[in-house]
Amino acid sequence: MEHNYVAERQMTAESGIKILLVDDNENNLLSMEVVLEKEKYAFFRATSGREALRILLKEEDFSLILLDVKMPIMDGYETASLIYERDKLRQIPIIFITAHDYEEAAVFKGYQAGAVDFIRKPFNPEMLRSKVAVFTDLYKKNRLLKRQEERLQAINQDLLQLNQGLEQRVLERTIELEGLNQELKALNLSKDKFLSVISHDLRNPLTSLLASSENLSRNAEKLQPEQIKMFAGIINRTSHKILDQLNELVEWAKEQREKTSFKPQNLRLRQCINESLDLLRENARQKVITLENQVDDNLYIHADLLMFRSILQNLVTNAIKYTPAGGGTVTVTARAVDEMVELCIRDDGVGMSEKTREMLFSQFNAASLMGTSKEKGTGLGLLLVKDFVATHGGMIRVESELDKGTCFLFTIPKKKINFVL
Repeated sequence: MEHNYVAERQMTAESGIKILLVDDNENNLLSMEVVLEKEKYAFFRATSGREALRILLKEEDFSLILLDVKMPIMDGYETASLIYERDKLRQIPIIFITAHDYEEAAVFKGYQAGAVDFIRKPFNPEMLRSKVAVFTDLYKKNRLLKRQEERLQAINQDLLQLNQGLEQRVLERTIELEGLNQELKALNLSKDKFLSVISHDLRNPLTSLLASSENLSRNAEKLQPEQIKMFAGIINRTSHKILDQLNELVEWAKEQREKTSFKPQNLRLRQCINESLDLLRENARQKVITLENQVDDNLYIHADLLMFRSILQNLVTNAIKYTPAGGGTVTVTARAVDEMVELCIRDDGVGMSEKTREMLFSQFNAASLMGTSKEKGTGLGLLLVKDFVATHGGMIRVESELDKGTCFLFTIPKKKINFVL
């Protein structure tokens, strides 16, 4: 029998329904256990209010407290008041066990102390079991609701973490796509630059080469030996310069892909200008236009050779293009301004209106990638010029009036001096 009792207590402990019995009479405690034992509750006994408080210091998760009202030293009302002073114990229902009549004042005092019900001694077993069952069932339901709430909170937390993870992945993917988009834009820009450089830096020398070869082929029998030698010299020099520029462009395209294309160096300005003008003289000659280099021979700049050549040839080509045939001059001048050198490419051509000047360097004006002679604007070439000048830390502007010519002015850094200590 003792073995079965121990087993039952073990099972009740596992059920989690704990009841604290408080009465100064051991027989009363035993009677309550006997009546309630079949329901598989776990009982804790206390024979005084102080002992009950000591138990509650160690155990807090009781389903119910059955508390005798009349006890020595500390009665049930005082004990209940002290129990409910602790926040963690306020949710435990207390049923008072009393041998007195249900006087209104006593009942009021009991409820004021925190009681949820009264049971009179000697108690009716069925009534005791019934009332205890009500509160233990309520405890089970509250415990179930609490567990469900905890599960719901855990699920919400998992969903929140999942959502945060998805948002993070979306953000990372967005950043990745933005990076790829920027790379694509950079590749497209490099492609546009490369095509524009080919268009402006190679097409005009090729035009000169073709014009000389056509004259030589068409008028070979009529030309004097000196003229034949002149055209042959033009073809030879231009061909070599085109080959040199083509090799430079191939290397430049490779460096663009590797993002190492900007390589400034100290350059003798007059020499660089002469090399570019030589490639354009035949184009100018066909329109009876003179190209003049009025730059001082002792002036140096610190610039990327290919970019500077492209800037200069673009601007001179445009000057030739918009200067009417029959006599005109395109002049290149330069002057030192603080740490920069300001160059001016001036023509006495058709000029341009204020509206045209305002939109000159805009993307809207880049009407044609290859800059054909039919376009009204200056095309992608000027966008490339602006980009190359900005890469050097310089500025570009234009001064022009209709029928009075145009002057493009841009700045390039001066030669850098290396001090030797």
